[in-house]
Amino acid sequence: MSAERPLRAGVVGLGMMGRNHVRVWDESVDGVELVAVADPDPAAVARATSGRRARGFEDAERMLAEEELDLVSIVAPTSLHLPVTLSALRAGANVLVEKPIAATREEATEMIEAAEAAGRMLTVGHIERFNPAIRELRRRLAGGELGRIFQVKATRLGPFPARIRDVGVVVDLAPHDLDVMRYLVDSDPIRLYAETERRIHTEHEDLFNGVIKFANGVVGVLDINWLTPTKRRSLTVTGERGMFLADYIAQDLVLFANPDAAETWVNAGAGARITSVAEGEMTRFSIRRQEPLAVELDEFARAVRAGDPPPVSPRDAMIALLLARMMVDSARAGRVVDGHVIAEVMR
Repeated sequence: MSAERPLRAGVVGLGMMGRNHVRVWDESVDGVELVAVADPDPAAVARATSGRRARGFEDAERMLAEEELDLVSIVAPTSLHLPVTLSALRAGANVLVEKPIAATREEATEMIEAAEAAGRMLTVGHIERFNPAIRELRRRLAGGELGRIFQVKATRLGPFPARIRDVGVVVDLAPHDLDVMRYLVDSDPIRLYAETERRIHTEHEDLFNGVIKFANGVVGVLDINWLTPTKRRSLTVTGERGMFLADYIAQDLVLFANPDAAETWVNAGAGARITSVAEGEMTRFSIRRQEPLAVELDEFARAVRAGDPPPVSPRDAMIALLLARMMVDSARAGRVVDGHVIAEVMR
């Protein structure tokens, strides 16, 4: 692939998120030219191409056949991820598919194997990994600034999205937080349990509470629903030295310190364990705010050009999907899913 010419990008699916992909590819990623978009809705195609040089198609297969694309964003419904991804890979494109990677493990596996056979990149749009607040949080946790981590709690609340009908809130939203938890704590789960309810959605759950235990002892708590009339997207990480609070929307990161931790280490040495917790100073960190989607697509393009690994491995995305599915199964059966079952599913 020539380093001189722009990479040629296309977008399949022009709903709300698809329109964002169109905008970012067209306006925000250096070295990339948006050349084509596709959606069966002619009005959506007309809106996406208005004022742009990109060609519009109502048939994704035709777009992939007529345009030589280096990069394709697949922002179609989950049920279409497999066939559109396979078509894009056959056409020689590298693919970013929005999360969840697929509807089932079998579909995800077929996509991963097809990408390997084609010698093309497959990555998945786990956009929260690219939020500057989460990246800064991960850097600080990796540096040991919180000491031992005790708990990670994800809160993802908002109004019911009428556009979603093919999956429930767990498969649509929980993969975000399950992936971020694994990304932050660097450990795999050994036990999980969930409760769900269906209040507005006609076919699937729209309220979800889950608990997940990781092998390194961290407890993850998930509070997710489509029933709250205001959006909340936050993550707390509690550990020996205090608690981090990350706000996805504001891209803020705050540390609430535990002053007793420092006192323990001073008096008893580095090997001491915290025996008390007190309210300490609050520190708000300075973070350079960026649009996570722009960071994500830029890193996708850079990885393709450089031949680097995908920004989010499709296997990590598949694990997030499988954990979400296990959460649904746990709620339906009213039982805890133990480590043997999790290990068997994830292998």
